[in-house]
Amino acid sequence: QVQLVESGGGLVQAGGSLRLSCEVSGSTYSIAAMSWARETPGKEREVVAQIGSDSATNYADSVKGRFTISRDTAKNTLYLQMNNLRFEDTAVDFCSACLIRPKLQYWGRGTQVAVSS
Repeated sequence: QVQLVESGGGLVQAGGSLRLSCEVSGSTYSIAAMSWARETPGKEREVVAQIGSDSATNYADSVKGRFTISRDTAKNTLYLQMNNLRFEDTAVDFCSACLIRPKLQYWGRGTQVAVSS
């Protein structure tokens, strides 16, 4: 099993920055890929950024050029650097870990990001 704990959320003014962290524990050697997703009331969960086992990254068009996903394997931590934040970035952000054989996905409890305009 894998445990994920997000942190780093908060209230920030539009144009500001935040860095989210996700501490990973458990069977970390089984993780094939990790991602960040966000939820806003009334909207479906949106995958914001992904990073594969080969360190290749993918971003949603809405955050491309503003957000950066990275990981520190030595610290078992996933990061999401968020720059030039907009009001529409207000959401609860979750990190996830994807395993295969069998296919499984774990989610953290989330951290709140609020952007004021």
